[in-house]
Amino acid sequence: MKPTRFETAIALIDKKNSEDPNVYHSHGLDFPKELLYSQRMSQKLLQFKPNASRALQIAARAQHICRWKIGRDEYPMDRVGYLKWRETLKKMHAEITSEILEDVGYESEFIDRVSFLINKKLIKKNEESQTIEDVICLVFLDYYFEEFAAKHDDEKIIDILKKTWVKMSEEGHKEALKIKFSDKSLTLVKKAIS
Repeated sequence: MKPTRFETAIALIDKKNSEDPNVYHSHGLDFPKELLYSQRMSQKLLQFKPNASRALQIAARAQHICRWKIGRDEYPMDRVGYLKWRETLKKMHAEITSEILEDVGYESEFIDRVSFLINKKLIKKNEESQTIEDVICLVFLDYYFEEFAAKHDDEKIIDILKKTWVKMSEEGHKEALKIKFSDKSLTLVKKAIS
């Protein structure tokens, strides 16, 4: 049976992300970092919103497509530099994904929708943009938070948790509190949200 446009698009996004030279170690195995991240995004999205639209599913999968191609060190190491880097990345993610979707035969309206979601436009006002933001935060909290917290002091972690919490919806908050945190992390989370 011939794969659908959707299946082909997902496979092509994964193919790009499997080229990531950065390796992430998980459960005794090494994975291309962004390939693992993108699969976690898809998994978390479908746990959180089982009826997510195709556009939302593709946007989640392509959230970090080819992220390694633009290094953080190409921009000044301050807040302005960080924001500029993030904006440039979003544009690149949207462009690469749009090319893939065009190649597999999606209409421009669908492609524009996916780009809109990858760029996380109108968070708090657009339900699907908010969902993508929630899923990004949930993936961070579930898979990357403990490791991140171990490298920084509690004050910085609490500050980051507060910022993360503000970006999320009520529904996202409920989902986040179902995550199995270590005792120390749970204490930090509770401090941040109190």
